[in-house]
Order: sequence, then structure tokens, then C-alpha cells
Amino acid sequence: MINYGIDIWGNENFIIKDGEVCINKKSQPSLLSITEDLRNSGIRGPIILRFPHLIGKQIDNLYANFERAISETGYLGSFNAVFPLKVNQYPQAVKSIMEYGSSYKYGLEAGSKAELVLAMAQTPIGSPITVNGFKDTEMTTLCSMAAQMGHDITITIEGLGELESIIEVAETSNLKVPSIGIRVRLHSSGSGSWAKSGGMDAKFGLTATELLEAVTMLQEHQLIEHFKMIHFHIGSQMEDIAPLKKALREAGNIYAELKRMGADNLSAINIGGGLAVEYAQNEHHRLRNYSLREFANDVVYVLREITNAKGVAHPNIYTESGRFVVASHAVLITPVLELFSQDYQEKSLKFSESNPPLIEELRELNTLVKRENCIEFIHDALDHLESLFTLFDLGYVTLQDRSNAEILAHQIIKKSLRLMKDTDTTELNRLQERMQERYLINSSIFQSMPDYWGLQQHFPVMPLNKLDEPAIRAASLWDITCDSDGEIQFDTNVPLYLHDVDLDEEEYFLAFFNVGAYQETLGMSHNLFTHPNECSIEVTDEGYILKNVIESDNILEILDDIGYDKAEILIQLKNNLANSTFTTEEEKSDTLQKLELYLYQNGYLRTTN
Repeated sequence: MINYGIDIWGNENFIIKDGEVCINKKSQPSLLSITEDLRNSGIRGPIILRFPHLIGKQIDNLYANFERAISETGYLGSFNAVFPLKVNQYPQAVKSIMEYGSSYKYGLEAGSKAELVLAMAQTPIGSPITVNGFKDTEMTTLCSMAAQMGHDITITIEGLGELESIIEVAETSNLKVPSIGIRVRLHSSGSGSWAKSGGMDAKFGLTATELLEAVTMLQEHQLIEHFKMIHFHIGSQMEDIAPLKKALREAGNIYAELKRMGADNLSAINIGGGLAVEYAQNEHHRLRNYSLREFANDVVYVLREITNAKGVAHPNIYTESGRFVVASHAVLITPVLELFSQDYQEKSLKFSESNPPLIEELRELNTLVKRENCIEFIHDALDHLESLFTLFDLGYVTLQDRSNAEILAHQIIKKSLRLMKDTDTTELNRLQERMQERYLINSSIFQSMPDYWGLQQHFPVMPLNKLDEPAIRAASLWDITCDSDGEIQFDTNVPLYLHDVDLDEEEYFLAFFNVGAYQETLGMSHNLFTHPNECSIEVTDEGYILKNVIESDNILEILDDIGYDKAEILIQLKNNLANSTFTTEEEKSDTLQKLELYLYQNGYLRTTN
């Protein structure tokens, strides 16, 4: 059985049962059965399946590990967390976060005016809101409005100009002053693709000199009592725990020094995000070198040791780990539309009475291939095929001869791969890599997995079924955009093997996991492909319930979203049809009905898949 590294990245969320990937909860339904149910209801194209209980699981684990570490070390501060909305602002994700996090007073983090308004509307009174990113006076006023409403809101200063805005709003309005945080620019930096978020060249944060000036300004304007938090962030998806421990020591000392300078109400350190998610499907390519338990232990222990040594109170700990909370809850399901070697079928062979000798030799190889000789026959077939290409270029064989040679060579390879399916040899692997199969998936990488295109971030991928059968085809995945970058290439370091299927006889679906963080919010409308269909799944003891099924935007809605008038486009197309030449009015009417049908469907391909 091939498990596609599910024991590495799966976090026991999914299991393989009877050859299918299933949700590891209660009745353990298969993703294939859920997908088929949705497709039977008329849903076509890619689908995002949401499993809200996995958000709850991650929130529970986050709080449980920090509360355990606090209890075991005698730490006197509290643990608090907020979810950064930039990671996933989609309603079904945010609603699940608020529902599962309510008992912990789990809050939200905003980095723009729109996100701030969303946080103000969605966060229960008493749960924390933190506000990061660059701000103007208008955004600062919104924060004061939130404080006036009773929200536990902290506005994080990213520069001295923002502090001037806070002072202005405090002195010119009757609104309540929110809690004030200061982002500190640490010397320490992180690890991995986002390491540049930390260090002295980081985009955000105050230097030591600016920090001292900010404290002076707060004191001069009688706002020092509102200064309650320092914040740092050394990068998303931290692969190594060591840089975090170094950053904690630096931040802990800054916290203690500020307390000594008269920041009596300073009581919290926000360590930002960065808690990594495992995306690797291969043991040798694991991305992180620590567990959640170690992460929590190190944060609590380091801050306790530093503050004890400095003789100041233990700070309350805040985190903003969004990827960890939501990545696993969303799975992208996409049908395979085509295998590009599937055209090489024996039924397409058309021989003449007299064929070139190389064709006859390929016919004989195809007939006589067996386990004992298949490697040798593959080598011979590839040599013959190369010779036929040369003869075709020189004009000595026909296009039909070339077609026959391609079909015969592929048939020999496919037969050999099946014969050797239980064998693992270097030569066989090399041949598989050379003869990669291209799987066309009904999806857009730019829309659904932009981090693959932009950052080469790999996502776990596996078929929904046939997991009890050998996967013998080295696979490259092509999406349906007209862009050569819309491809997940076969990588010999992290090879993907899929099944050799006849799509005329059966459907074949691929699932991409851990796509719940950033991918939806960063997804771009390349070729005007839009957000996939989506559905939330409630797993029960008896089966599952499909909830909140949302279909992709239709073609007119997509055009309307980018500024076109959909009514005007529809009228223009109808006028064009009305003025066109048809044999009968019935043909014109039928064509108009078909046009409207197409316009009110999503833009993904609608074959039998």
C-alpha cells in the first residue's frame, strides 16, 4: 500500500482504509464518497472540502500545550492567542475559528482597515484583537472606536508616525484609548522562506533608539499607562527552533528593561506567528525540527528564566500562529481530465501491408514482452523510436509510421511497468522518470495553490482511491491555464507516482492537502479562473453532513468582479446572435439557450469530469 507520506504530514487527520483516503473521525467517511455526492448534485470543477473540526483540534492542541507548559514550570503569566485574518478571511473559516475558539477567548488579528472592521464584527467582547501593519489616523480612530465598544484591542506601533496618530486621536476625541503595543525590531532573524521577517533589515518594528523615543513620547503625553505589549515576529513557517529561542531572549531582555524604565503596565509579549506546518511527503525532506510541545516548552521556559533573572513579572504570552490553525482544515479535490499518453492505445494502430523493419521489430517486442525481458525491451523500444523519429525527419517514413511507432513504444513501456510493479530497481526508477505521464487536472495552480507557483511551496498530494494498487507512473501535473508555469513538475527528490487509469472507463481524483492557509486569500484570477466550489463537512457517527455548499462564480460574475457590466455583455452577445445568420429561428433559439447556460456556469472545464 502506498501512503503518500500521510504519516508525516497528516497529523492523524486522515487515514487510508480499503484503498481510499478517509477522514479519521467517527464514521471515517472517504473523501471519494463525499466528492461523488457533491458531483451527483451537479457540482463540477475543483472543490475545496472544509473540515471545521480540524480547526478545533489545532486550537485545542495549541492551548493545551501552552497551558501544560505554564503549569509544569510554575509560570505566572497567561497564554492568549489571536488568528491573523490575512491567513484566511473566508467566512466559513473565520466562523469555525470563532466557534471553536470561543471557550478560550481566542481572538483575531487585523492588518488592514477591512480586516479591522471584520475583527470588530466577529470577535466577541472580551476576546483580544491585535492590529498590526501600517496605519493612518483613520485606522487609529477605528481602533479607538473598537475600544469604546468594549473590545480588548491592542494597536501595535510599527513606526513613530503611528504613535503620533494615536496621540492625535487621544487628544482630539472623546474615544477610549486602546491598549498600545510596540513592534520591536530584533537583531535575531528566523529560518526558512520567510526569515527576512526578522532581523535588523525587517520591514516592521522600531529600533532600540526609536523604542526609547517612543517611551519618552508616551510619557510626555500621559499615555504610558496604555503601553501594555511588545511584539516581535521572526518569520512564518519557522523550520528551526533555535532562532526563536534566541529571539525570545532578546525580547525578554527588552521587556525587562522597559519595565525598569517606568512602563509599569507593560504585561505582555506577543511572539507573532511562525509555528510551522509539515508539508513534506518524504521522511528525508521534513520541514521542521521541533514539535508543538517543544515550541510551547521553549517559549515558556526562556521567558520565565529571563524575567526571573531580571526580577520582573512574567509576561502574558500572545501568539498569532494562523497557518498552524487553519492549514489542515481545507483539502482541494480536483478531477483528472486527461492522461497525455492515453492517446497511445493499441486500437489506434493502423499498419500497412508493408511496414518499415523498425515497426515490425516494435510489433514483435510488443508481443513478446514479459517480466524477464521487459527492461531490455524498453531499451530496444526507445532506441527504435528514436531511429524512427530520425527517419521521419529525413522523409523516409510516413506520419502513420511515426504514430504506430509512438503507440507501440508506449504500449511496451506500460506493459513493462505493470510487469515490474512490485520491483524497485534503480534502472526501473530511471525509466519511469524518463517516461513521465502528464496528468491534466481541472484546476488552476495560480488560483488554488499560488504558493507553489510563487514560492515553490509543495503541498501533499495523493489520489482519493486505488491506494491498495501499485502507482507506476512518474507524474507531472498540468493545470488548465494557458500558462507553462501552471505545472507541478516531477521532482526526483520528492517523486510523485500515480496510477495508470483509463479515464474513458473511470474517474480519477487527486487531493491536495494543507491548503487552508494563505492559498485562498492569495489566489489570483489568472485566465479569469475563480475560487473553487466549496463545502464544509460535518462528520457524524453514521456518516457525514454536507454544509454551506458554495458554487464558484459563474462567467458573468467573474467579468463583473473585474469591472465589466455583466448586463451589458449579455445584451451585446444576445444582439450578436439575433443579427447572425441561422437556417431557422429554432436553431437561433436553441443557440441562445445554450449560450445563457454556459454564461451562468463557472469557468472550469465541464467534461464528464
